[in-house]
Formats: sequence, structure tokens, C-alpha cells
Amino acid sequence: MTFENPIPVVQQTFRTVVDRFRVDAPVLILGHNDADGLSAVALLARSLGQAGLPLQTRIVGRGENPWSEAMRTELSNAPVGGLIITDLGVREGDILPGAETMVIDHHVPTGIPGSANVISGFHMDPVPTSSLLAYWCAAVLAEVDDLLWIAALGIIGDMAEKAGFEEMEGARKRYGITVLREATALLNAPRRSASGDAKPALDLLMKAGGPKEILSGEHPETALLQAAREEVKQELEAAKRVPPKVKGSVALIRFHSPCQIHPLVAQAWRGRLRNSIVLAVNTGYRPGWIHFAARTALDLDLIAFLRDNAPPGADQNYGSGHRQATGGALRPESWNLFVEKLGFGPDVMVQP
Repeated sequence: MTFENPIPVVQQTFRTVVDRFRVDAPVLILGHNDADGLSAVALLARSLGQAGLPLQTRIVGRGENPWSEAMRTELSNAPVGGLIITDLGVREGDILPGAETMVIDHHVPTGIPGSANVISGFHMDPVPTSSLLAYWCAAVLAEVDDLLWIAALGIIGDMAEKAGFEEMEGARKRYGITVLREATALLNAPRRSASGDAKPALDLLMKAGGPKEILSGEHPETALLQAAREEVKQELEAAKRVPPKVKGSVALIRFHSPCQIHPLVAQAWRGRLRNSIVLAVNTGYRPGWIHFAARTALDLDLIAFLRDNAPPGADQNYGSGHRQATGGALRPESWNLFVEKLGFGPDVMVQP
């Protein structure tokens, strides 16, 4: 545990940046499409809204990257009073040059994001999720005690439920762990579905008064999330039946699905292949790309493993995240070079 309380520094940094935002244009919040990212976006948006700041939200989804030229072009086409990026990593370079920018994240930093201000939980112990960092930040703008449940959903979603955060314990006592876990699973479903549309999940987080309301069915978005979860469940059951191919310390499971189930498959095999680096490989997630998730029960740095084995063509889509939970996306030519270097043969390669 970190002995020095990091919250005051986090809050002061956030307050300073928000005070520099322009008031003649909306604050734009970009966030990841999983439960942690969506929870962070909702917490920041609800608190900024309570503080009277104009704002817009943008979910960064399948195949998108805030550091890409395409995203930079999109953001340049509208006035931005300030930019907040959350749960999307800390990478090299400016996202939107000239805009006051705040990056809130907990993944392994891979570069300096230009002139952006950074609140990173990576060097804290335990490492707070992006949603918990956002909860601490939101508290300087508005009363957020009634939003504690949203922070808890992000903590659970990023498997930090047992990390010892007092906010998690408070939410458990107030709302019940079963309800919180069920709401988290439901919120994670749409981004894993074939459509990848997580907007209904964010819409629910923006208006619900608690986790029971997420599950109640009183809002139409709940039915959309339930349908997405059933779709993902069926795809996952099929993929988990694929046997792994093993070369040295690497076990590779290859399947073809339009759903983002490769992290779930990798996590499932991680417990069964405890002495291996598990690569769950999805050739059907996005046309023209091979997506994979890497997991291990070993005390290994998977980001370093991927860096050491990076093929030509690996870019910002490759090798970010956490030490024992990472992955990426490669074009077929690069994928074939990658698995060849790992010792695999043509049976796991892809026709360019």
C-alpha cells in the first residue's frame, strides 16, 4: 500500500487543469468502452454537468485510438473548450495540439503525451482504476457520494475488487456485491458484441440512480445490454472449445468471431495453463486485422514480452495495457512474422 495519500495531489492537478478550460466551447471527454472507461466518463461528465460546464462525451471503440491522425482530424473539426482522455493509455505525442488536455489513466505508460497533463495511477500501490481516479477528480467539482457505485463498477470491471480500496468496501456495504457484479457484467456486454456499440451502457450510467436501476429494466437500454450479453455468451462458449496449440512457453488459441471475446478466452485459459503465456487470437473481430489478448499466471511482464517479439509493422495498436494483461492487433503480414518468431508454423498464420 502507498503510505502517502495520493488523493490531494490528484485533485489539485485536476482542479488546476479544469480552471484553465475555455468556457466558450464544450469540454470533450473521451473514454474507453469497457466498464472502467465508461464509469470514468460517466463520473467526470456527471460532475462537470453539476458544476455547470458544457460538455460532450465520445466513446473510443473498436479500432480507434485517440493518438491517431483520424481522431486528431475528427477532434479538430469542432471547438473544444478542454479535452479529458480517460482509460485509453498514456502514449507519445499530443492528441489535439493547442487544446488544454487532461489524461487520466492507470495503464503502463508508453510515452509522454505532448503537453497534456497526466494523472496516472500506475505508480501508486495499489494501482487505482481509471474510474476510481475519476471519482477522486469529480469530488472537487460536485458532491459525488451518491455516485460511489459507478466507481465500484469500474473497479470490479478491471478486476481490482480485492485490491483493498476503501471506496470498494463502502460500495459493497451500501449496494451489495452481487448487484454490483451483475451490473458490471451487463455494462461490459455491448462493447464485446458484434456491433461494439457501448453507447447504451454509457446512457444508463448517465441517468441511473444506482446499480439496481441498471438491472431493473425500467430503462430501454437494459434490454439492449441483455441481448448483447446473450450474443457474447454464445460466441464465447464456442471459442472456449478450441484446443490450444503450444510452442515452448506460449499457448495459442485461434478462433473466428465478430465479438470481442479474445480477452475472455485468454483469461479462461490462463487458469488452466498456469505455466504458459496464453495468446487468444481472433481472426474475425475486425476485417484486415488479427486481434489477440495475452494473459499469464506467471510473474512475467507481457508488455516487455511483446516488445521483445514485436514484428515489423507493429504500431500503437500493439502491446499496451498491463504487465499481465495486454494484447494488440496486427495486420496479417505482421502477424505471420510474429508467430513465426514464436516458433509456430503455417497452421496459425493468416493469408494476407
